[in-house]
Amino acid sequence: MISDFIYKYYIDPIRYGEAYTIVDTLTYALILIIAVYLVYRWLSRKQICIDGAFILATIPYVLLGGFLRVIEDTGMIQSDIHFLLITPLIFFVIFVITVLSLIIARWLETAGVVKTFLSPYWMLGAAYSAVAFCLLIWWGVTQTSFDVMVLLTILLMALITTAVTYAGLRYLLKWEYMENPLYTLLIFGHMIDASATSYGIDIHPVRYVEQHVVGGALIDWTGTAFAMYPLKLAVLIPGVYILEMYRRENGDTGLWYLILLAMIIVGMAPGIRGMMRMVLHV
Repeated sequence: MISDFIYKYYIDPIRYGEAYTIVDTLTYALILIIAVYLVYRWLSRKQICIDGAFILATIPYVLLGGFLRVIEDTGMIQSDIHFLLITPLIFFVIFVITVLSLIIARWLETAGVVKTFLSPYWMLGAAYSAVAFCLLIWWGVTQTSFDVMVLLTILLMALITTAVTYAGLRYLLKWEYMENPLYTLLIFGHMIDASATSYGIDIHPVRYVEQHVVGGALIDWTGTAFAMYPLKLAVLIPGVYILEMYRRENGDTGLWYLILLAMIIVGMAPGIRGMMRMVLHV
């Protein structure tokens, strides 16, 4: 009975690439919350400063996650290793890569090779991402296509909606704290996701589908994937407000930064994946 439940909601969706359900969505959300707390405890114990610079230095690993997910989508990996690049297993893979890079970077700082661990930490992530991106370019050029116009269009959609959202929150609602670039990065990450979904379902010649429960239901109800924009904003706007209220009450704590990073990841990583799939037509 228990094994049937596990196979139905966790193993089979990974094996067959099925859409998410309420059960696995809530489970992964709970795992994310627990993971954020455990990472915070580990970083605090290692006396690693968690601040804005740390968040920005971690972004290349977020991009890496999106790129590796697309590598699996292309089918270029034929062995069972490709299962490691499917959600949720890919989160553990990226986590291990990130932690190992962080350990190496911190060792270089302790050994006096660098002044701060952030430099090698960021450069390692950027190098991984560059290799993965180049591999995708190679695959697109030799196997499918590399549609630059799709890439530019989705990025432009994300930039415009980010600018409009920022202007509305900063100048209409008078939220001065929107000048914090991390909030803008948070919005941009989710606007990439919304833009990729909207473009892929309503415009792209290859018809993609929304795999997440809430997003899929809203698209079915409205008849357009552009409904993802108001859905994102309905979550982001109160999310930013709550984050800021927490920061004002508790200060710029490491936990606050990690919560913000987690929110960036859940928008930007799938957004990068969706965008690159459409660029490659896979």
